Amino acid sequence: MTRILTIMIAVVLIVHGLIHLMGTAVYLSCAQLKGLSYKTTLLNGRWNLGEKGIRIFGALWILPAIGFVAAVLALLSDWDWWKPALVGVTVFSLALTALDWRKAFMGVIVDIAILGLVPLVSRIANWFS
Repeated sequence: MTRILTIMIAVVLIVHGLIHLMGTAVYLSCAQLKGLSYKTTLLNGRWNLGEKGIRIFGALWILPAIGFVAAVLALLSDWDWWKPALVGVTVFSLALTALDWRKAFMGVIVDIAILGLVPLVSRIANWFS
């Protein structure tokens, strides 16, 4: 894969991963963000987790942030495990964002795009070489 393409992919993945920290900040009541309000319900208000449950949910949002950064480090280091790590963290991210679809629908779209593009990375890289 060309270095420029690798760096572009790395930037997108890191940004996507760090955006998960917004969920952590809001659901742990550490910050207030416009457009992402604190609540204790998921699935469009159908599932009330309560105060403790939403804090656990908020803490879980840290994991994709770490996972995307780890997958990017593996990609940049040319380690073979970057693809399975990326797929795993993306599936986890997709599950979290789907639970809060109303606020995190863009994350769902990005996660689906990542899952669709991972198998094609080698082919796409050939276009740029």
